[in-house]
Amino acid sequence: MNIKPSASIRQNYNDIAELCRSTGEPVYLTKNGEGDLVVMDINSFTKREKMLKLREELLAVEEDRLHGAPDYSVDEVASMMDQAIRETCHAGA
Repeated sequence: MNIKPSASIRQNYNDIAELCRSTGEPVYLTKNGEGDLVVMDINSFTKREKMLKLREELLAVEEDRLHGAPDYSVDEVASMMDQAIRETCHAGA
């Protein structure tokens, strides 16, 4: 965990930015000894956001399954996809 005083962002922006990029980890900034801000490089932030969105979607699907939503095997899904492709190709012909 990287912790820096908030003044360091003004004085050492490039160093903090490089630390974020090289580690892929956030830097925690403090103000008067208390947590104040978190700084991350944009690639790590984007990756984290995508992961959180995927987790939300998986959780929603699992909650649906637990509440009785139908589930399908891999073979059933493959068959449904094949059927949808055939229908789409046939409709366009």
